[in-house]
Amino acid sequence: MNNILDQEHEGFTKEISREFFKNVYSYMFAALGISGLLAYVCGTPEFFLKYFMTSEGGISPLFYVCAFAPVGLGLIIQTAYQRMSLGALLALFIAYSALMGVSLGVIFLVYSGAAIASTFFVTAGAFAGMAILGYTTKTDLTKMGSLLYMAFIGIFIAGIVNIFMKSDMMGFIIAVIGVFVFTGLTAYYMQQLKNVSKDSSLSGIDRNKLALVGGMQLYILFVNLFLSLLRLLGSRD
Repeated sequence: MNNILDQEHEGFTKEISREFFKNVYSYMFAALGISGLLAYVCGTPEFFLKYFMTSEGGISPLFYVCAFAPVGLGLIIQTAYQRMSLGALLALFIAYSALMGVSLGVIFLVYSGAAIASTFFVTAGAFAGMAILGYTTKTDLTKMGSLLYMAFIGIFIAGIVNIFMKSDMMGFIIAVIGVFVFTGLTAYYMQQLKNVSKDSSLSGIDRNKLALVGGMQLYILFVNLFLSLLRLLGSRD
């Protein structure tokens, strides 16, 4: 009898885990789709000159809003998701993805379409490999994740500083470190999401909220890994 109950519980746990990851990847791919479409549409010289340049030839405030507003939205989603409704979270998530897409349009002005496409597939392969590793490994990645997260904060700050310094060498170093940091964090977050997916005590609404947050976290890692690899592998127009 106990064996039957254990098997039923295990089957139930696997089912809710599959459903959770289905939602996680649905949110992630939706964000990538929204951002990719808007990046392609907005990645033209005409759009950049009209909306992101001032009449004096400088960068307009709108560009900085599109570039840095997602940071604030991302923090709100990750820190306040418990107090917000799923509808409000979804609205912020869509706004986040859209603003990211508008700001990412700049890469189409710098890199060739072939370089962007090839780097995207390289990123997808590396991301998938580390995601599988993080899901299947028995090693606890918590300590590694904490160290990598601190490194992520460091390269984020360095990246902002380099916007004004415009140092190619610093940009190259940030990109190299970023590849290791974002691939490592992908494995770490997958392990964390795996643990969340098996928590049968979560309510349905909390599970959906955490799936959205998890999808956004994986989206952030994918985009940052893509940008780091593009900096290293991409040929400029």
